[in-house]
Amino acid sequence: MRSGRANVLVQCTFSVMTLRSTFILRENPQMLNLHKLRSSYVLCSYIGGNEYEGHFSLINEACSMFAHTNPLHLDVFQSVVRFEAEVVAMTAALLGSKEKTSGGQICGNMTSGGTESIVLAVKASRDYMKAKKGITRPEMIIPASAHSAYDKAAHYFNIKLCRVPANKDFRADVKAIKRHINRNTILIVGSAPGFPHGIIDPIEELGELATTLSICFHVDLCLGGFVLPFARKLGYPVPPFDFSVQGVTSISVDVHKYGLAPKGTSVILYRDHDIRKHQFVAVTEWTGGLYVSPTVAGSRPGGLIAGAWAAMMSLGLEGYLDNTRAIMEASKRMEKGVREIPDLYIVGRPDMTIVAFGSDVIDIFEVNDIMSAKGWHLNALQRPNSIHMCVTLQHVPVIEDFLKDLKDSVQTVKANPGPISGGLAPIYGAAGKIPDRVMVEDLLVDFMDSSY
Repeated sequence: MRSGRANVLVQCTFSVMTLRSTFILRENPQMLNLHKLRSSYVLCSYIGGNEYEGHFSLINEACSMFAHTNPLHLDVFQSVVRFEAEVVAMTAALLGSKEKTSGGQICGNMTSGGTESIVLAVKASRDYMKAKKGITRPEMIIPASAHSAYDKAAHYFNIKLCRVPANKDFRADVKAIKRHINRNTILIVGSAPGFPHGIIDPIEELGELATTLSICFHVDLCLGGFVLPFARKLGYPVPPFDFSVQGVTSISVDVHKYGLAPKGTSVILYRDHDIRKHQFVAVTEWTGGLYVSPTVAGSRPGGLIAGAWAAMMSLGLEGYLDNTRAIMEASKRMEKGVREIPDLYIVGRPDMTIVAFGSDVIDIFEVNDIMSAKGWHLNALQRPNSIHMCVTLQHVPVIEDFLKDLKDSVQTVKANPGPISGGLAPIYGAAGKIPDRVMVEDLLVDFMDSSY
């Protein structure tokens, strides 16, 4: 591990509270050992490999030390409450909380993942806009590429959802979104980047629209939150995407992706406390006493919060910068290599670490099946039919291997078109052609129902 990395996080632009050993002794004196562990492990990667065992040993130990804690009980488990506050503060500092344009009141909570963060942002926006404008029949407008978590939130909270097709560059179409806004609109959405194609929506234009019409604007940074700030520092042409953009009212960012924290850790941030208050649920008439909870879950695993804190404190700004340099360079190598395969095309112009590609010549889902047989598991996309790879640190040393297997797979499908035995290409292909989407929905539900 590079010397001083743990202190870099505190000394640089991250806004963290002063770390004092006394605040962690109440529940677990062993936590003092974590400070020693921080300087003794190699901390690099998202997944696997001997050189990465130190990172997982560190966060696993932090998780186990606090496996018994529950931040719902603020007065009892003060350590994890403090850890959560620091994770939120550090994440917010990455995303513009120190900029004057942010307003200086950025606040938030940790959640179980990007879906919960998005669901909470929608809930808070709905209730905030009801209080502010009296909207009782809420609607939200999202680009076609926005995450399916918005559909889940709309279903849970009885919100009318409008998906607007993207423009020819696969970015959110601001003019089209504007045309759909009406007096019941509570929220518009942008992604940085979108999950399907790794493309950043025009956040500044959407922010201007939200400001002009006094509606909420959520930015999904679940994938990009721990990459884009560092990519910008490295000189990549990253457009504005965070709270420095006027009009952004909330941001979701996953610590368990490129933040390299344990799975089940995300952060939801708000521009000010007035908006965040509408995320909470307070109950005054229960015989069990007074109750208030900030997130969907009541009890929450304090061990995961401690693990996220340990990951961020150990890696620090320097560690995240090094990681971003490696994965951005690898992503560009992958994009270049895919473009050099004649029968494939890149979907749009990826801004980050996702490379999506399709074909007008062969069935891309058949290519995906062959790649899967070779050990590469890619995500299948639709509209257009394509597949994508999300590049992480584990892929950095094997980009050339991937490109060779991809080229071979394309040639195999071209020479012998048709699905392979046990492949999923027929399912994806058929689902994309069925005009009755309710039928497809029923098939998905039946599949899930039969899986448990």
